[in-house]
Amino acid sequence: MSNQPFKFSNPLDIQIVQTIDQLDLPVVQKHHIRILAHCIAIFQATSTDDISNLDKENLLREWCNEQSKKFNDQKFNDLLYEQLVSAAKKLNNFSTKIGKNIKELDLNDLIVLVKEV
Repeated sequence: MSNQPFKFSNPLDIQIVQTIDQLDLPVVQKHHIRILAHCIAIFQATSTDDISNLDKENLLREWCNEQSKKFNDQKFNDLLYEQLVSAAKKLNNFSTKIGKNIKELDLNDLIVLVKEV
């Protein structure tokens, strides 16, 4: 694995997905890393500032509303929002613990986080 941090993009770049797939980790942990990386990409796309402001500014709710329009499903919207808020809290707690801004987290950080669980 490269030591160069990836900038998570939305959708995730194929190189990031392939790098995660090549990790010597159980499939469940690889999937967890992909999900967290995708969440970071969403947070970057929906926030101009610190991730902790996403919920306060309703930016995340607005993003979920936009996504759910494709399905016309309020339950999907609510569940997606709930799961993204949960991921944001987990990532925010971890980033604080290691002294980084959540948007600065890289693939190596996510690997450490997932191995901790």
